[in-house]
Amino acid sequence: MSALSRSAQASPENDGAAGPIDDLILSRVACSGGASRAQVVRDLAPLFAPRLNAAQWRTTADTTLARLMVGGLVREARSKLRLTETGEVAVARFLGVEDATARTWADQRDIWLVSRALGIDGKKPALRAALSRRDGLSALIVQHTFGLAMRQALSPSKLRAGLALVALERAFGDNVKGGLGKGSALSAKAGRVLAGQLLKKPRELPTDARLIAALCADQTGSARHDVDALRLAVLRRMASGGVPDLPASPAKPPLRIASESLSPPTPALTPQPEAMPQRPGLAQFSAGVLMAARTSAEGWPGARKAFISKVWDAIRTSHPEWGLSEIEFKDMLAGAHRAGQLVLSGADLKNKNNIKEFEDSAILYKNTVWHYVRVED
Repeated sequence: MSALSRSAQASPENDGAAGPIDDLILSRVACSGGASRAQVVRDLAPLFAPRLNAAQWRTTADTTLARLMVGGLVREARSKLRLTETGEVAVARFLGVEDATARTWADQRDIWLVSRALGIDGKKPALRAALSRRDGLSALIVQHTFGLAMRQALSPSKLRAGLALVALERAFGDNVKGGLGKGSALSAKAGRVLAGQLLKKPRELPTDARLIAALCADQTGSARHDVDALRLAVLRRMASGGVPDLPASPAKPPLRIASESLSPPTPALTPQPEAMPQRPGLAQFSAGVLMAARTSAEGWPGARKAFISKVWDAIRTSHPEWGLSEIEFKDMLAGAHRAGQLVLSGADLKNKNNIKEFEDSAILYKNTVWHYVRVED
């Protein structure tokens, strides 16, 4: 067993990455030769595209990388990101392997990350082979969704029989297991009819292959059924666990239906439209940030500064009408710095007592990590 493997098993308390975004970024950096920031942003962008636009994802990636660097999991040398020993342990534990650092990104993504998302053992050659075929990957997605065994990719007929039993159990409870075993008492047609009840729009399909494809489409939400589309759907589901929902559009008020009455109807008040966010201009935004920073700034006159996380807390309380998310706030803050409207600075000395403020404040830009807003007295 390698030293890395022993270290991973000997330190269960060191969980490494904090969530799906961290794990995915670390898995990309772990690939042979490391990765530049641009490669991390480019290669992982498709996984987050449905929920984050390009600017939001770039800011999220920069912030996460800054936190991973502060946490000692990633280091940078000559514009290349590489894992530290702690980072290697975190990726090895996440992927369930001894060494995750000698693979191409294509193998890491298509085999090991998809295996992790589906909860299967990617070290088994038969399962790796199934992941490379459309029918094999479809079967594993359906098996994973309905809680069937994941030791192998089931054939269409065995999968149909298993799904029929799932449908019966949902309808009648576990007492059907003794009578039907693995569904062998059902004809193929009867099994498809039962399994078809598991579809979002229950229906009978003419073949087992069509049934499995329809169930897979239900779960992936994709009309495409090629291997690449299925892999992307699986990885997007994994990634979505680490991305906060974007603000939803305000719900429309329900229609008021007047009941019949002998008395004249009371005029209904016309609902007022929801107020739209009043996004500030650069000058207004910068002035608001500096005002908020003064309330939490620390240090001596002429060199006072405030944690970006504390400024964000003050801004979302004092300016709710701006309707900014934290990602948008940090993106605008970096823009104001580049435009010379305010000055951001990094931490010269990291106090472990303030580690949470450092992580929450970090904004990564090129080779710099910013943590503070400077306050001019």
